[in-house]
Amino acid sequence: MEVKIGVQYSPREISLEVEMTADEIRAMVEQAVSDNGVINITDVRGRQILVPVSTFSYIEIGPPEARRVGFGAE
Repeated sequence: MEVKIGVQYSPREISLEVEMTADEIRAMVEQAVSDNGVINITDVRGRQILVPVSTFSYIEIGPPEARRVGFGAE
């Protein structure tokens, strides 16, 4: 799954690919929000990303986008 996290006062979103289902991600986010804590996600490259839930603007969960290569019109 691809996860995009919008962070307050930051012009860029955090974008990462994880080996979790959308339901697992949603449950982890809901738990972190209810605890008013920190979300800790490890991406497919093994990097850990920690974001305090108090700084969330939004979280987008979806399938990874296909990487386009070349000069295709579509």
